[in-house]
Amino acid sequence: MDPVILAAEECDLTQPVCAPENVSELFVFDTTLWNTPITRTIFLFFLAALIVIGLVYFAYRKPALIRSKFQTAIDAITGFVRDEVSIGIIGPEGIKYYPYLLSIFMFILVGNLFEVTPLINFPITSRMAIPGFLAILTYLIFVIVGFAKNGFSYLGDIVWPSSVPVAMRPLVGLIEFVSYFAIRPFSLAVRLLANMVAGHVMLTLLLVTGWVFMTAFGEVSIAKQGAGVLWFGLGLGIFVFEILVAVLQAYIFTLLSAVYIQTSVHPEH
Repeated sequence: MDPVILAAEECDLTQPVCAPENVSELFVFDTTLWNTPITRTIFLFFLAALIVIGLVYFAYRKPALIRSKFQTAIDAITGFVRDEVSIGIIGPEGIKYYPYLLSIFMFILVGNLFEVTPLINFPITSRMAIPGFLAILTYLIFVIVGFAKNGFSYLGDIVWPSSVPVAMRPLVGLIEFVSYFAIRPFSLAVRLLANMVAGHVMLTLLLVTGWVFMTAFGEVSIAKQGAGVLWFGLGLGIFVFEILVAVLQAYIFTLLSAVYIQTSVHPEH
């Protein structure tokens, strides 16, 4: 008999093919904090934050003329975000926003890499609350900076762009207004979410399906077991590719955040 996905009131979560009646069982721990359930996402959220703090702390707690390989790696990350993203995109004023951009880059990177971390295999950025929260932070920064540096002319330049012919300004202004204040935070969050969800689902399907057929001796045909080997091998290949995706998505989110802030610091551009 071919393996099937079972749904039952009591589900043995140690089995690779098992769907509990309530999928929250996969994410909620038995412990609570201040009468609030601690979910796997919350736990990993704080774990990612602690990892980022730990990486920066141990890299810079003891300044050294000769840097270790670990310190050199962290220097490469911080230097890249500072020079190529913060200052490179925003300009000299970008150094003010460097701590924020470095924080979100490293946090998203660690959260994304949880997808390929043994015993975790769950990217926290595949839950909408986290990309949404980070997108709202970026949104608040570029809106507040825009009004703080340019006053109400910031809004006026958006809804009535002087570089556009007068007849087109109402339409273009409406499009720009919606783009700035509605589409930007939404698209920033969804872009990260969609890529991480897609990769996580694809990895899960390939690796779990391949493993089930590979180990189902006497229950499936030799052909299906062979197909399982191929599925599992393909999953391992995508596993490596997802590492690149994790880094790339952290970079894209940070880069777009810098671009949005730059349009508030220098709206004439």
